[in-house]
Amino acid sequence: MNSREKTRQLPEWLKMKLPRGYNYSRVKNLSREHNLHTICSSGNCPNIGECWSNGTATFMILGDICTRNCRFCGVKNGKPFPVDHEEPRRIAESVSTLSLRHCVITSVDRDDLPDGGAGIWAETIRTVKKINPSTTMEVLIPDFKGEEKLLQQITDARPEVISHNLETVRRLTPVIRSGARYEISLQVISRISSSGVRSKSGIMLGLGETREEILETMDDLLNAGCQIMTIGQYLAPGRNHMPVASYIKPEQFEEYGRIGLEKGFRFIESSPLVRSSYHAEKHAVTMQDMNKSKYVKNSKLSGSRVR
Repeated sequence: MNSREKTRQLPEWLKMKLPRGYNYSRVKNLSREHNLHTICSSGNCPNIGECWSNGTATFMILGDICTRNCRFCGVKNGKPFPVDHEEPRRIAESVSTLSLRHCVITSVDRDDLPDGGAGIWAETIRTVKKINPSTTMEVLIPDFKGEEKLLQQITDARPEVISHNLETVRRLTPVIRSGARYEISLQVISRISSSGVRSKSGIMLGLGETREEILETMDDLLNAGCQIMTIGQYLAPGRNHMPVASYIKPEQFEEYGRIGLEKGFRFIESSPLVRSSYHAEKHAVTMQDMNKSKYVKNSKLSGSRVR
């Protein structure tokens, strides 16, 4: 959230708690101690206080400098540092230290690397699984420019859920996403689905999209085999980012959640403060349990949960 949004009156449903508590300090200190990055801090997540206070975090690998410059994203862009090949081990050990039963991992885009970072991605997944065999995992991946052989390295590592966000509707994709294409992202989701790994995607509202475009995006995701969808309110992370066009009311998010389930999503999380890792642990349960799940009305972000 940028300074303009902090100073002007936000809708009551977007008010958030200040970061505090033992678990908040624990996650923060662990990240510093192990030289780890989290999308919670790098992406200026509005829920960092609640999430970290609950002892949760979404790890971000391959550094904290992205080669792309998307207008919605708070992660800094530029020339990244060389790949740290010890990072997979440190991530896995941190998952163990926090006794996570489910972990979420994402990354910056690394278009500077020949493999887009796919090798480190696959190594991280395998190392986390080796050191934490009972921990389930969701990974939120880049598009790897649509190269199937790179994506296959991720699917072959077999995390429980692979997520790739569309971020917005087709019309607005060229406006807010740098170096990404709507159709390429759909291809990535389709290939994840075809691999047998559970697929997931998310979009932000409040960028100027229409109702018809949101419903079209739902259909596009379902046609690509996507099983899980998240929908949340966009909040501009800085002055140079895309401004918020509108604040969507909670009841409108509820309606989109109901429509998504009726259309055929196995799981849909739709609420103003929902982010990609919302109820991530539930998304990794068995398909049988997913069939029994219900749409969750209230918005409380959760990612990797501490046992």
